[in-house]
Amino acid sequence: MNRNPHVAVVGATGAVGVEMIKTLEKRKFPLSKLTLLASARSVGKTLPYKGQQLAVKELTKDAFSGIDIALFSAGGSISREFAPIAAKTGCVVVDNSSAFRMDPTVPLVIPEINAADVRQHKGIIANPNCTTAITLMALYPLHQAFGVKRIFASSYQAVSGTGAKAIEELRRQVGQVVADETVTREVYPHQIAFNVLPQVDSFLPTGYTKEEMKMENEGRKIMHHPNFRASVTCVRVPVYRAHSVAITAEFDKPVDVERARQVLEKAPGLDIVDNPEKSEYPLPLYVAERDNCQVGRIRKDCALDNGLCFWVVGDQLLKGAALNAVQIAEELLK
Repeated sequence: MNRNPHVAVVGATGAVGVEMIKTLEKRKFPLSKLTLLASARSVGKTLPYKGQQLAVKELTKDAFSGIDIALFSAGGSISREFAPIAAKTGCVVVDNSSAFRMDPTVPLVIPEINAADVRQHKGIIANPNCTTAITLMALYPLHQAFGVKRIFASSYQAVSGTGAKAIEELRRQVGQVVADETVTREVYPHQIAFNVLPQVDSFLPTGYTKEEMKMENEGRKIMHHPNFRASVTCVRVPVYRAHSVAITAEFDKPVDVERARQVLEKAPGLDIVDNPEKSEYPLPLYVAERDNCQVGRIRKDCALDNGLCFWVVGDQLLKGAALNAVQIAEELLK
């Protein structure tokens, strides 16, 4: 890998693409050139990078010549079409969609957990689902110490996980409700303002949604834990940014709060915010735009043997997407 690679961001004008550009600059990624790619309708738009305005170019099959690393965040259909083309040119793709996550030939990576898997790539590396990434930042250190068997979890997912149009929908609906106007909707099947929707992604025949099954399927692959089990309910909430997850985990070994805190204090990319007496716990309002995830409400579960309950919050545009992708790119340079 070129030590000063030519990097492309595919889907540069989307919510995650914009964060990828910001993260490359913030982390001083040693790129020699940055190319921004998007659909034809975005051509001519400019985005800031290091004090310059970079013009967006059209994503075509010939767009990857000379590019070393491409960070994709343009949706599964675009990834399925263009990622293999990019890989054939010698470019390494870090893909943020679900297109390749469960492909056995494609590493699925959270660098704090399984960075070594990057070395197994064959041109494409997958970024995990945002809720999976945020959850595992706290769960995996505990798994290393106590051996996780299964979890029961409920997510509280911000609208920005759906994209820029969903952010605008929430803003518009809040204004409509306050003004006592008719609420209009385009993105979600129901009003999201002042409401919660117990559906993220489409339903499967089991009654779970695709999003809910990602926690178990992706968790098994990332943690190299084929017996890991997860029962999850994913909920969309009227929060602009940062996902929250309430987790009850059952472990093989006895676990207590003090030992769990000692483990979590040493975990990379994770901060403990847990002072109930002062009403201090992770909040999406304050975790938004922060690189680290936060964990709190740590307590013994009262219904399971060797059980622990905790609450994790992370910015899904960062650790759940853009930051994790850039961290994978950093691993490629090591």
